[in-house]
Amino acid sequence: MIFTKLIPNIFYSDAQVGLELFVDCLGFKVVYSDLEGEQPFYIIKWDNLVIHLVQSNEFAIKDRPEIRLETDDIEAAYAMVLERNAGLLHPNSKAIKLQPWGLKEFALRDASDVCVIIQQPS
Repeated sequence: MIFTKLIPNIFYSDAQVGLELFVDCLGFKVVYSDLEGEQPFYIIKWDNLVIHLVQSNEFAIKDRPEIRLETDDIEAAYAMVLERNAGLLHPNSKAIKLQPWGLKEFALRDASDVCVIIQQPS
């Protein structure tokens, strides 16, 4: 047996904030949505990456995650973010920087303080 994917749930008081970050800025696609349930949610996807965006004020208050996305072309990812929504760049990591641990990184932060670090091995 092997595990093939890790699929995080990211909780938002307003799922539109997550859609702005992941769909509008990073280019994920909505592949499913359930807006009628007690906890509306979206399944978003980019190639083999899958994330569930769940609208739940209770859990959004309790958990503001930081996740990492690894890329093979950080310059292209950065250019895409600059073009789509540079306002989401994290104030402490607005440019690509080579970190001492050997990764090139920049970061995004949405209005609810979810942080996404884009990284590439150097």
